[in-house]
Amino acid sequence: MPPLSYPAFVERLKREEGPERALEAAIGRHFDPVGVILRAFLVQNGLVPAHDVVDVGCGAGRLAKHLAPFLTGRYLGTDVVPDLVDHARCLAGRADWRFETVRDTVIPERDAAADFVCFFSVFTHLAATDSYRYLAEAARVARPGGRIVFTFLEFAVARHWQYFETALDPVRAEAAPAIVFHSRDAIEAWAAHLPVAIEKIHAGDEAHVELPHPVTFPDGPTFEKRSTLGPVGQSVCILRRR
Repeated sequence: MPPLSYPAFVERLKREEGPERALEAAIGRHFDPVGVILRAFLVQNGLVPAHDVVDVGCGAGRLAKHLAPFLTGRYLGTDVVPDLVDHARCLAGRADWRFETVRDTVIPERDAAADFVCFFSVFTHLAATDSYRYLAEAARVARPGGRIVFTFLEFAVARHWQYFETALDPVRAEAAPAIVFHSRDAIEAWAAHLPVAIEKIHAGDEAHVELPHPVTFPDGPTFEKRSTLGPVGQSVCILRRR
């Protein structure tokens, strides 16, 4: 059998873990610590409170929850699972923010509307063609000088092999969404055919995020205030809209 679609994966988790826990577990472990790290990463790379943000694959609101007390600009969160979108909307508690369910590789936003367009743990489940279509949409939505940020898995990072092993195991592979790796030469080709420039790529095992306050993982280390985090887990690419 092929890997589960993402909506089917969420439904499986709801049956096994209960609705509330499943929604946050659907986007990976360590919901709050990772949300803190992702916000710190965006701030470190130029996000300011007045910016407008598009969060593609917002899931249950992992990033939105931690952006809510910081961001004064507009926010749009999208996902393919309505229950995740509803949970993110409630968790953020921002009546002025938009959350929408999407059915395809589209961003329901006007041209040149955003300072940041983010894809955290999205391209890890999409084929190269769909990832490129989403980047073309992001380039349309981003303002000139705005940034497009996405995480990805790559074979060049040894710690990413564990995800590939999951895809090799037929039992585990059939119980979760597809695991997809992308190479840096593919990213370079995408950028060459879009109005974007590669600003930075951080490997998944590289320490590169500075924290505003300590972050504790329930089953792992505590990262102290202003200490360098490492690693985020997935590789990260930052594109600048030309």
